[in-house]
Amino acid sequence: MKEFVLIFRLEELPELNYSAGEMQAKMAVWEKWIDGIIAKNILVSRGNRLSKESQVIRDKKLMTKGPYVELGEIIGGYIIIRANSIDEAAEIVKEAPIVGNGTIEVRGIYADGE
Repeated sequence: MKEFVLIFRLEELPELNYSAGEMQAKMAVWEKWIDGIIAKNILVSRGNRLSKESQVIRDKKLMTKGPYVELGEIIGGYIIIRANSIDEAAEIVKEAPIVGNGTIEVRGIYADGE
């Protein structure tokens, strides 16, 4: 099996739109989806949630501060899973309950020697 990183992109932070109770309910659905991935034994790394603060450096110069201003979106977090192909990984992602509005990018991870 190959490894794929799932990058969760959001237009805004979900906690800004929901009450504490609403956020807790949405996160419970999210945790149930993650538990399903764990049960299938395809979770490699749970990753972490990323903060909205960032800086982009290009050619040794600070280009932007803030949450990915050039893209107009925030990378909210990531996980790494195993699948036989990128198409299979994309099918797994289609069931993800993205918290708030956003998209999920699926990218293959090169193994040593590739």
